[in-house]
Amino acid sequence: MGRDVHGRKLRPGEKGGEAVGKTKRGKGTKWMVLADGEGLPLGVRLESASPSEVTLAEATLAEVRVPQPKGRPRQKPKRIIADRGYDSDPLRERLKKRGIELIAPYRKNNKERRYEDGRKLRRYLRRWIVERTNAWLGQFRRLLVRHEHLLSTYRAFFYIACFWIILRRCF
Repeated sequence: MGRDVHGRKLRPGEKGGEAVGKTKRGKGTKWMVLADGEGLPLGVRLESASPSEVTLAEATLAEVRVPQPKGRPRQKPKRIIADRGYDSDPLRERLKKRGIELIAPYRKNNKERRYEDGRKLRRYLRRWIVERTNAWLGQFRRLLVRHEHLLSTYRAFFYIACFWIILRRCF
């Protein structure tokens, strides 16, 4: 229906762009944020809202680069505290092989709870720190309502917001 004008597609009246997927509430982009214990974003990834968090977890871990005083940047945390969307025994096993402990409660409909340990789930009470980071990102209006069709432009605004959060918390 649209026409091409020098590398651009003109689609009158259609919303969309890269990494925009269908949700229950319309279309959207999923923010995958890995934060440290203080709530500072360490690794971020923007994807379409359609795929589940389980499929995007390892790709988000690949984005983490924590600078060290000496040597190369650290790329893996000791543990990840996640919500019920990350409940997957194959994901737990893959992360365990890499030396990462996944702390995520099981979904209510999951009958076989092989890795459930109440002592470790007490750390899940710190999940509010990650939710607070998402709330800080939600304060940037340019991120909440996505006007950009290009993912690179939206990603740039997302990185600026993360940088701004780090500056506010550290200095």
